[in-house]
Amino acid sequence: MSAEKWVYAFGGGSSEGDASMRNTLGGKGANLAEMANLGLPVPPGFTIITDVCNAYYDGGKTYPAGLDAQIDAALAGLEKVTGKSFGDPSDPLLVSVRSGARASMPGMMDTVLNLGLNDETAEGLAKLSGDRRFAYDSYRRFIQMYSDVVLGVDHSLFEEILETFKEENDYTLDTELSADDWEEIVSQYKSAAASALGYDFPSDPREQLKGAIGAVFDSWMTDRAITYRRLHDIPASWGTAVNVQAMVFGNMGETSATGVAFTRDPSTGDKGYYGEFLINAQGEDVVAGIRTPQCLTKAMREAMGDREPSMEEALPESYAELAAVFDTLERHYRDMQDIEFTVERGRLWMLQTRNGKRTANAALKIAVDMAEEGLITTDEAVLRVEPSALDQLLHPTIAPDAVRDVIATGLPASPGAACGTVVFDSDVAESKAAAGEKVILVRIETSPEDIHGMHAAQGIVTARGGMTSHAAVVARGMGRPCVSGAGMMKIDYAGKFFTAGGRRVEEGDTITIDGATGEVLAGEVKMFKPELAGDFAKLMVWADKARRMKVRTNAETPADVQTAKEFGAEGIGLCRTEHMFFDADRIAAVREMILSDDREGRVAALAKILPMQRADFESIFEIMEDRPCTIRLLDPPLHEFLPHTEDDVRDVAAATGLSATALMERARSLGETNPMLGHRGCRLGITFPEIYEMQARAIFEAQVNVEKKTGVQPVAEVMIPLVATAKELEILKARVAGVAKMVQQETGKAPVYLIGTMIELPRAALRAGEIAEAAEFFSFGTNDLTQTTFGLSRDDAGKFLGDYLDAGIFEKDPFVSIDTDGVGELVSLAAERGRKTRDTLKLGICGEHGGDPASIHFCESVGLDYVSCSPYRVPIARLAAAQAALKSRP
Repeated sequence: MSAEKWVYAFGGGSSEGDASMRNTLGGKGANLAEMANLGLPVPPGFTIITDVCNAYYDGGKTYPAGLDAQIDAALAGLEKVTGKSFGDPSDPLLVSVRSGARASMPGMMDTVLNLGLNDETAEGLAKLSGDRRFAYDSYRRFIQMYSDVVLGVDHSLFEEILETFKEENDYTLDTELSADDWEEIVSQYKSAAASALGYDFPSDPREQLKGAIGAVFDSWMTDRAITYRRLHDIPASWGTAVNVQAMVFGNMGETSATGVAFTRDPSTGDKGYYGEFLINAQGEDVVAGIRTPQCLTKAMREAMGDREPSMEEALPESYAELAAVFDTLERHYRDMQDIEFTVERGRLWMLQTRNGKRTANAALKIAVDMAEEGLITTDEAVLRVEPSALDQLLHPTIAPDAVRDVIATGLPASPGAACGTVVFDSDVAESKAAAGEKVILVRIETSPEDIHGMHAAQGIVTARGGMTSHAAVVARGMGRPCVSGAGMMKIDYAGKFFTAGGRRVEEGDTITIDGATGEVLAGEVKMFKPELAGDFAKLMVWADKARRMKVRTNAETPADVQTAKEFGAEGIGLCRTEHMFFDADRIAAVREMILSDDREGRVAALAKILPMQRADFESIFEIMEDRPCTIRLLDPPLHEFLPHTEDDVRDVAAATGLSATALMERARSLGETNPMLGHRGCRLGITFPEIYEMQARAIFEAQVNVEKKTGVQPVAEVMIPLVATAKELEILKARVAGVAKMVQQETGKAPVYLIGTMIELPRAALRAGEIAEAAEFFSFGTNDLTQTTFGLSRDDAGKFLGDYLDAGIFEKDPFVSIDTDGVGELVSLAAERGRKTRDTLKLGICGEHGGDPASIHFCESVGLDYVSCSPYRVPIARLAAAQAALKSRP
């Protein structure tokens, strides 16, 4: 890459960047620069931009030309601002080295604090501060962190040294160790590091800085970071920045502290400061669960029944200054902020601010409250809530009258309830979840290496950690219920059990967790579906005003149709009639129809099915009233309905009069090598027109009956599946229209209907102009369109899709989020060609992509009229459609 500006300075009264440079400076760097511009107390430093990360990997882990010189210049500027010198024993400048991706990735990448310490600078720091204990506490922290993050020495080696030393000296807390104790620990740490590495721990600050910068860039491609990006749709091409910042110390005695805070409650969204802090500590102490943090405010302390003084009570002047900063930042960013701060001997320093991660409930409340406070508009409120986060609100919580057999209690770290079998290992959680088992991950404390297990689990429990611990923050971001800091639980990983209150729970036992109360409960506990009113209802009203596309549902049972209607579905986009054929009271007649050798036999069997199918449609039309209902005629190959067990064969034989031998021979004759591309969809209608005629009659008669009963005229959209040629649709449309005419003649009522097709084959998309001459609507079946475009089987591709995602061949699973370049181009082309032929052509999508927010944004860009999705995703689709419309406005 050509020479350019790779490093931007901030602090010391000025900054070279601001919040608008997030893509270049990363989130942390941009916000540090912005806070400095606002005049807030930010330790000075500099940011190495995200482009360097990409250049580093593009160049085979080498840095672009000119970077070293720019870092040297920035370091000299930092020395000038602070009045300290890097590596100077008499007045040492110490720095932190932190990652800072464009999108927040809490805990996923590496950090090094207290960098610049060695034997000489530690002595200088001790003399300068007048606190030898503080200096060597900082030195031992640096050795452990640098050894772990940069040099690859297992941090447990150092933890074991410290724990052994504490046991031998009858210490309980780290704060009980004296300066001499820490000096001894430092000596042991250096020896352990040298033994593990085969060389001495690096003492040159410049070498230390180079190593730490490289470690941050390397951490962008760790397994945990890759997994996190995949789960949160963060492209690898974004890269991370590196922030080098002058150290400020929260471990300089009783007037020093460090903490993490939110300007509103990230779990509930309630307005009020929320967070935790520790006196005489550094930042990692708060999130790592090494010490139990204290509440930020007196109100929070009293609500949680905590006896330790809050920051508001222990450090009132610093707290007052911090509260003023909270107000400044929330007004400036117009969003709830997640803040890291340090107090050094009574002086407040701001280390980070970012838009805080929050639960779905909190996101709703904060967005609605801020709109009603006038801080943001209602459209901005709609854009503030992540559509997929609504999934947290659409599933059960523990019923108020449920019997609670409490095993243990901890902190209510992430709300919601979950039930599953206990597992203690993230790999086990992932494998069991892949096998369909619901699990609860139970850990002493989680780390970034547990990200895959946390995602696989229904919920998380930890014995250590506070409300801002790794487990709490990540679980809230994922929408997983979490109970943290359940200290009464004693977990035995080797024995695969935990004990609490004299009770023993083995791996495989079922527990339920309540993330709203912090309780761990025995067994499976009764749950209920929350009422979606209040803030949810307000936001949905605002979203519905903003969106252009309609939202329908994929449903065929009365229960699903009713659920979807309650969630705001404006019609049915896909009613799969074959699902109705499998009911126990009709499968025999279906099989009789399939196994008949002639038309007469099939018609006789279909006559038995007709009243059942008609009743199905009547139920649907009564619920949906005058909302349009797209009904797909029979799609799967007939062999799927054939008997497989001896009992099934015997029952069908009795019904048809055929011998079991003849039955099995008929079943074999209908078998196909590749049924997905076989005798199915419209091909069945061409070969056995009586099947589609029966279904059409059931639809139209149901319409007439419901109109007579309710006075409301149902609207049917009859969909012919798997059309590849215009001629197929022309033939079948004529037959369906013929049935409608007969029903009208018989009843005196004219059914209201459209006839269209599902575009699910590449040829159909390419010839959409011809097909639209007969079709009154297109429904894009993107499940099969993805399969036929890629030549992938959705049922089998899971065996290798993970490898494709890891290798970057696919950025996303094409069955989860639409492939806009390939499948999307076919959709766009079909829409354009279809509407050129018929400008009134109705366009929708009914594949699983209809509930995926990214795919919905694509549908908006193509100009589709509606999306259709499963009932529980209807609110998600409504919100995503609104956001897509808002973002498309000029």
